[in-house]
Amino acid sequence: MQRADRDPSNTASPAITATLALATLLAALGTSIANIALPTLAAAFAAPFAQLQGVVVAYLAALTISVIVAGRLGDRHGLKPMLVAGLVLFAIASLLCALAPTLGLLIAARALQGVGAAFLMTLSMVLMRQTAGAAHLGRAMGLLGTMSALGTALGPSLGGLLLPLTGWRGVFWLQLPLAVIALLMAVLALPGMTRKPASSAPGLRSVLNRQLAAGLLVNILVAAVMMTTLVVGPFYLSLGLGLTASMVGFVMAIGPLVSIVSGVPSGQLVDAWGAGLVLAVGLVLLAVGALLLAVLPAWLGVSGYVMAIVVLTPGYQLFQAANNTAALMDVPADRRGSVSGLLALSRNIGLIAGASLMGAVFAWGVGTDDFSRASVAALGAGVRLTFLLAGGLMLVAIGLAFGHRLFVGRQPQAAV
Repeated sequence: MQRADRDPSNTASPAITATLALATLLAALGTSIANIALPTLAAAFAAPFAQLQGVVVAYLAALTISVIVAGRLGDRHGLKPMLVAGLVLFAIASLLCALAPTLGLLIAARALQGVGAAFLMTLSMVLMRQTAGAAHLGRAMGLLGTMSALGTALGPSLGGLLLPLTGWRGVFWLQLPLAVIALLMAVLALPGMTRKPASSAPGLRSVLNRQLAAGLLVNILVAAVMMTTLVVGPFYLSLGLGLTASMVGFVMAIGPLVSIVSGVPSGQLVDAWGAGLVLAVGLVLLAVGALLLAVLPAWLGVSGYVMAIVVLTPGYQLFQAANNTAALMDVPADRRGSVSGLLALSRNIGLIAGASLMGAVFAWGVGTDDFSRASVAALGAGVRLTFLLAGGLMLVAIGLAFGHRLFVGRQPQAAV
């Protein structure tokens, strides 16, 4: 049997774990914190929804373009120095976002921030894999899922609190000190990695196989559905249901908070049951949750929205833990950066699709991209159409994942 993990340690030290957790949180925070500010940015720059989407899409597009490069640079030049470089870039970009005088410059700074986030997201996963034995890999992936969910939760909640006090710039000022803290922790806590020759970085063909390709495609669909909730949610809750910015932030944080609670247990279930079964349960919950979002808010208002989200988000954590574990289980150490980059690439393609394509579906369902002038009934129609489509995408994902039984029976193996 091939050795699953060549590293001497099977568990990360608390300092390493905290560093990687904060880096993962920052990347997720950057994804979600701008969404809550979109209505405020619309008023500040007198811009329509189509232009405001650039604040979200620029970050995700830059992240998507950069994740493969980040993974390969980590394989080639060492994980620690590349993670440190990413943190420096993220901190600088956060400062530029906070100071941006125009919407165009804000979008450009967000793109730069997305490049930094690519290094954080990709290399944190690889470093966690390096310090977690194969028997505990699901738990490690569950922890990173928890931190990603925490960052997603903090974005809307902290943004909702900051907007009345600091305006939209405060959501970006907040990220600067967090990035500096993570940078100092990375320099002090992460072990130095041996620099590898340039020829050691593998090509993408050498890491891509049928099972990984299926997991990447399903990852795209799942991420698109999750991003749809972050883009559509603030507009529907504020304009359709009449909630204040603070209340919107609170409601938007409920799902990620449920994910925080379910993240580590999801990883433990992967270690105990295998990736196939956990992946199946996660995808079913995602499909049911998306379909509930299409019908319950119209019937029950805010409580219906919350009920659907509480079904949807644990499914996402189960899926993430199972899919990431299956992808990284038997990958040699010198190829983990590339595989992690592919995982991040597929996830962020999905996030872009959720922010742009699914956002366009919502606007089409509403009948206008000027949501402030839309009726409550029109907003409800947009939500219904959008999440019926999302539920259909999850049914497609189930078919892709299990049509050829690619994941069934996939069991974690202990390092030997």
